[in-house]
Amino acid sequence: MIKISIEKVKNYFKKFGLEDRIIEFDTSSANVELAAAALNCEPERIAKSLSFLLKDKPVIIVTAGDVKIDNKKFKNIFGSEAKMIEKDRVEELIGHKVGGVCPFAIKDGVDVYLDESLKRLSQFFLPAVPAIVL
Repeated sequence: MIKISIEKVKNYFKKFGLEDRIIEFDTSSANVELAAAALNCEPERIAKSLSFLLKDKPVIIVTAGDVKIDNKKFKNIFGSEAKMIEKDRVEELIGHKVGGVCPFAIKDGVDVYLDESLKRLSQFFLPAVPAIVL
């Protein structure tokens, strides 16, 4: 099933001529630590995709790997508490399984927000199942 998700991302990137920006690994890159180890880079350079529900609407927030969601700021921006999507519903609502969520090839209607923490990085990597998007 993981192969299906990476194929979805590859097909999505093909539309833009960017399929060569994906590096696949034999080891997992399902979280910040694993992805940083696979790339031999600092954890903050791994952009993580976090899935939340805003009322009944799924959204993804992409942050630098060393950032935690500030609940007060989240509420000020979105008008509600930060409520992560339950693990067993992520694939249904987002289109990728937990450990392979990325902001590409997702279900229609899912909004993606980039956290300002990414601005401080000249380059970062997005884990997508057993692959990294450069």
